[in-house]
Amino acid sequence: MAPVFDSVTLLGLFDKLLVVGLVYGCTRILKKEASLRILAILTALTVAEFSSKELGLTTTASFFHLLLSSTPVILAIIFQSDIRRALFSFWKRNKSGDSENLDVTTTVDELSKGLHELAERRIGALIVIIRQMSIDHLVQVGTEIDAKVTSELLNSIFLPYSPIHDGAVIIQREKITSAGCILPLSQNPDIAKSFGTRHRAALGISEQTDVLVLVVSEETGKISIVHEGKITYDADPAEIRRLSRKAIEGRRAPRMTATPEH
Repeated sequence: MAPVFDSVTLLGLFDKLLVVGLVYGCTRILKKEASLRILAILTALTVAEFSSKELGLTTTASFFHLLLSSTPVILAIIFQSDIRRALFSFWKRNKSGDSENLDVTTTVDELSKGLHELAERRIGALIVIIRQMSIDHLVQVGTEIDAKVTSELLNSIFLPYSPIHDGAVIIQREKITSAGCILPLSQNPDIAKSFGTRHRAALGISEQTDVLVLVVSEETGKISIVHEGKITYDADPAEIRRLSRKAIEGRRAPRMTATPEH
C-alpha cells in the first residue's frame, strides 16, 4: 500500500478540499442557513473517499467519488429557486423612468390604511407585492381584478363573508391584479407551529420568489412582513411602508432577520 502522506495523495486531497471550499462559498451566497450543513456533508464525503482509497476499499471509494462528482447537480436541484432568483436579479432590471409613472405614495398610503383597518378588526389578510419575478407558475389565480389599490377594496375582499377572503391578493405596481389566489405552502420543518396557513403560504411563496408578503393575523391582529423565507412578526408601521414602497417600485429589499412570534 502506498504511503498515506505521499505528495500525490496530498495534492489530490487538497484539490478536493478546494472544491469543497468553493461549493461552500457558493451555498453561503445563495442560502447562509444551509451552508454549514453542506460544508459538513462535503467534508465528510471527501474524508470518506480519501480513507477508503487508503484502506484499499475500491468500490466504497468509487461510491463516495460518484457522490462528490454529482454535487453540482444535487445542489442545483436543492437551490433551484435561489439560483433562479439570483439569475433573474442580474438580467431583469426595471426600465428607467418606470417608477416615475407610478403613484407610489398614494398606493402605499391606501395599502397601509387598509392593513391598519384589517388589523384593528382582526380580519385575516394575505397580500403579495410582486417585485420583479413572475409568480404565475406558482400561484392558482382566483379572481382577476385589475383595480387601483384602495383601503375600501382591500377591506371588502378580506371580509369573512367574501367568497375570496381566504386567498391572497396580488399587487403589481400600483394595482391589485387578482384576489383569492392560492399560494404554495412552505415545507420548512423549522416554522413555528403557532403559524397558520396564511403565514405558511407567505413563507412558501417568498422562499421561491423575490416578492414581499404582508400578513394580518386574525388571532392577534398583528401584521407580519415576509421576504426571502424570513418573517418579521408584529412589524413596525414605518418599516411596512418603507418596504412596501420598495417592492411596489420593483426594488430589492435588504435581507431580513427572522423574528419569533410573541
